[in-house]
Amino acid sequence: MSSHHELNISIEYPISGDINHINTLSEDIGALYLSDDYSDVTLIVGGQRFNSHKIILAARSQYFRALLFGGLKESTQHEIELKDANLTGFKGLLEYIYTGRMSFTDRREEVVLDILGLAHLYGFSELEASISDYLREILNIKNVCLIFGAALLYRLEFLTKVCHEYMDEHACEVIQHESFLQLSADALNELVSRDSFYAPEIDIFLAVRAWVNANPDADGKTVLDKVRLCLVSITDLLNVVRPTGLISPEAILDAIAARTQTRDSDLNYRGRLLIDVNVAHPLHGAQVLQGEMRSYLLDGDTNNYDMERGYTRHTITESREHGILVKLGTQCIINHVKMLLWDKDMRSYSYYLEVSMDQKTWARVIDYTEYFCRSWQYLYFEPRIVLYIRIVGTNNTVNKVFHLVSFEAYYTNHTEKLYNGFVIPTRNVATMDQSATVTEGVCRSRNALLNGDTSNYDWDSGYTCHQVGSGSILVQLGQPYIIDSMRLLLWDCDDRSYSYYIEVSGNSWSWVLVGDKTREACRSWQTIHFEPARPVVFIRIVGTHNTANEVFHCVHFECPAQTNDKVVGKSLMHKEKQLKTHDSTIWSVSLTPETATEAVNIDQEEINSTDSNIF
Repeated sequence: MSSHHELNISIEYPISGDINHINTLSEDIGALYLSDDYSDVTLIVGGQRFNSHKIILAARSQYFRALLFGGLKESTQHEIELKDANLTGFKGLLEYIYTGRMSFTDRREEVVLDILGLAHLYGFSELEASISDYLREILNIKNVCLIFGAALLYRLEFLTKVCHEYMDEHACEVIQHESFLQLSADALNELVSRDSFYAPEIDIFLAVRAWVNANPDADGKTVLDKVRLCLVSITDLLNVVRPTGLISPEAILDAIAARTQTRDSDLNYRGRLLIDVNVAHPLHGAQVLQGEMRSYLLDGDTNNYDMERGYTRHTITESREHGILVKLGTQCIINHVKMLLWDKDMRSYSYYLEVSMDQKTWARVIDYTEYFCRSWQYLYFEPRIVLYIRIVGTNNTVNKVFHLVSFEAYYTNHTEKLYNGFVIPTRNVATMDQSATVTEGVCRSRNALLNGDTSNYDWDSGYTCHQVGSGSILVQLGQPYIIDSMRLLLWDCDDRSYSYYIEVSGNSWSWVLVGDKTREACRSWQTIHFEPARPVVFIRIVGTHNTANEVFHCVHFECPAQTNDKVVGKSLMHKEKQLKTHDSTIWSVSLTPETATEAVNIDQEEINSTDSNIF
């Protein structure tokens, strides 16, 4: 029988310069949990004694570091009573201190909240965050009031926000659950004060009354003051509220007066808050009350539409008596509308958007009557409590009909800055994704100017151009934006330079000069800043000179100007080889009728073939 030596078998082990024995270290320190070995301090909680180790406690917690080594009297004591700690919760925390592990599976929610309180008290922020994540996952009607109270008490912003969102969405169930009666006065005040805590006001009153009866030592008047009596019907004020004796006759009379004499729009309404949820959807009870071909607007189909179907419409008149009216399933808080204007050709629309609670008093949140808009509209405004939304078209550049393909309404935690109903963008909105388009200019492919490609251009492609002295390059944004800067890349594959100027407009007939480079020799990247910022839809770039020929070439356009260092033009050195192999005189060829067929223009033939009376 052969031996290993005779077979000459060698076993190789990987060689590494690093040693990682963290698991062994954790196990060794964890073994000291509740051990008498090397113990030098005893912690007393709820009458129970825990043999512990100062150095481990101090290393794990700044609180214990100050307590045991900070010069306090406890630093000289061998036994320390922790009066603020709960026994069950402290056992769990102490195990975590020694082992770095904790399981919530077999622990009651009350115990988890006790541990959360101690983690907050002793400065275990990572444990705080982990417990908050766990509580978010197990949140339900039975425990949300308990968790909400703890989140407020310990000032945990993340967990408080999670509870807010859940309680807003389930307000009717929350006020009916027995745990509602266990809320602290501060927690109840904070909850009932929220506009987004939406339930019938009479039900909120009855829930608060039950809380007052269950908490006789609390300040019931402060909580009752948060109930919005003006939202309670007169019948309920007289037959339900008054007999309780909790509300003074004067307060009831004031509520009746507010309900009968105040415009509905001025009442302090509550509204349902669903974050990033389209509430203008049939699943949430939304419906279209006015407009022709109503069934298409809220069906969610943004692809299958043409000249005959797939949109809702209304006739445009001077009196503006027609419009498209959407009623939400219930009153909601919204601050964002996304809608799609019919865009199978290059037509543009003007419109305004109003919201209301009663169809009597309307608040105009978007007014684009003086601007041309096309395709997708991304609209933002201050949060509003809304039941009805009305979209009124005031202009169509082709005919007298307003066409709307899709409509969505949201509340979203957006970062868009607003000025008088217009978005002040920080990112580039001159993109196809934002519904921008090139309406004048010659290019081998539509919208090459807006595709974001600032590297792949040469003698034959990748740019948009026009004949100097005739025409221009015209960009139309999807909707008006407040713009104060823009940036463009002039064709720079050789050493030529250009002169040009830029004008802007909201409606294509009233123009303002924002950049005058007609007396300068410009090349490659150009950044234009102008004041004051203004609502812009159209940008007209007019080349006035080219040192090589009679054509103005632009590779890329954006607004507002972006400062991404990764976006760079091509260098002259990079193009030296192409210069040697190409005759630059090819650029002197004028735009012939054949070349002009590549121009980006409105297809009038298609438009004229359509019956303007219906489309």
